[in-house]
Amino acid sequence: MRKRDLAREENLDKFREECGLFGVASSKKDAPQLTFFGLHALQHRGQESAGIVVGNGQELEGKKGMGLVTRVFDQKDLEELDGRMGIGHVRYSTSGANLIANMQPLLIRSLKGSMALAHNGNLTNGHELREELENGGSIFHSTLDMEILAHLLARPGFSDFEKALQESLLRLEGAYALLILRGDTVYGARDPQGFRPLIIGQVDGDYMLASESCAFHTIGGRVVREVEPGEIVKLKSGKFESFRFADPGPEKFCVFEYIYFARPDSSFSLDNVHRVRQKMGKQLAAEYNPEGDLVIPVPDSGNSAAQGFARARNLPFELALIKNKYVGRSFIMPRQDMRETQVKLKLSPIRELIEGKRVILIDDSLVRGTTSRYIVKMVRDAGAREVHLGISSPPVSFSCYYGLDTTRRQELIAARKNTAEIGEHVGVDSLGYLSLEGLQEMFGKNMGYCDACFSGNYPLAGENGN
Repeated sequence: MRKRDLAREENLDKFREECGLFGVASSKKDAPQLTFFGLHALQHRGQESAGIVVGNGQELEGKKGMGLVTRVFDQKDLEELDGRMGIGHVRYSTSGANLIANMQPLLIRSLKGSMALAHNGNLTNGHELREELENGGSIFHSTLDMEILAHLLARPGFSDFEKALQESLLRLEGAYALLILRGDTVYGARDPQGFRPLIIGQVDGDYMLASESCAFHTIGGRVVREVEPGEIVKLKSGKFESFRFADPGPEKFCVFEYIYFARPDSSFSLDNVHRVRQKMGKQLAAEYNPEGDLVIPVPDSGNSAAQGFARARNLPFELALIKNKYVGRSFIMPRQDMRETQVKLKLSPIRELIEGKRVILIDDSLVRGTTSRYIVKMVRDAGAREVHLGISSPPVSFSCYYGLDTTRRQELIAARKNTAEIGEHVGVDSLGYLSLEGLQEMFGKNMGYCDACFSGNYPLAGENGN
């Protein structure tokens, strides 16, 4: 298991996706530029480090660094990187000294040649595999799960790389989408349950892989299809092949992709993310019915659900909380008054829309309750007569083991308090969640999605939420 980022735990009121992936096999020497633009579109999935590795069929080279994509790479960097194949990664890192060591893609050289690896997710048997490999003499330089795969691939016994890849992936348990760049080929794979997303795209006859479809839209590409659970795809210049390393399923795609992680203009197998969130808001309105004068989203992830809620209730929808898009990542502050100021730097209420009104705030999720409490106070200070809070997902009551930046269960507010107690804690006149039954009704009773953070029903053996 990875170490937790204590600063993020204390300060953020959301789950965090660990990273975003982009890969391309181009017929031209534009892999660095395409990968840069793809990562920029996926910046919401990771804002603490970024990296690109490219290949020309003979050797690999790359650059990675701490910060946003536009901070790590400039035009000169992209011109100096020479390659037709490339993979890239953006990440929410772990804490402490491992920050630099854990930047991806991981570039390794062995007797079997050079390769670069990047992944999104978490191995539930990572500790056991690492211990087994260390007992066999392997030395690790990071806490990355992909370094485990690198050691498995480098073992003697398989002269054929693709056979070694299949056999190595069968050793892994948990949630992962991954990219590997080797020689003139980009490989992509998803775990047999399909927890984490990976999508195949195409632009000008060349194939790409990305965590979300929005990465293809940025560069004028189109979606081909999603990588299937238990599938390996193989991209070469103008070519695309696939083969299986494991039987699929039952599929357990992370439902939080629809609730919060993905950009609204991305789409997965169910539907466009924006439209799904609107439906969640509509379903919430059917279950939670406070008296109010207007509906205000908590930006930006609450926008779509708030639209659906407002339409269902026939209430005005107002963007009355303005987000400062130029405020970077929040770090932990030593005093409560500083933390409140930090929220005010990110959000500013429009008093003229709020004063004297019964406000219904809509947010996508409530994990710890810290930020929600500050936002409610901000709205009250702007003159709201009443403040009601609707959450367009069920209470997050259980930890996640499949690649989210989660906390210990006792630090999840819904694991310790009931709805009324949470409402009192955040300071609202009423609090309502989308029910688990309502969520499952939206996705289908036999949903091919993981809702373990809501239900405690963990898809993989050995995970019980304790």
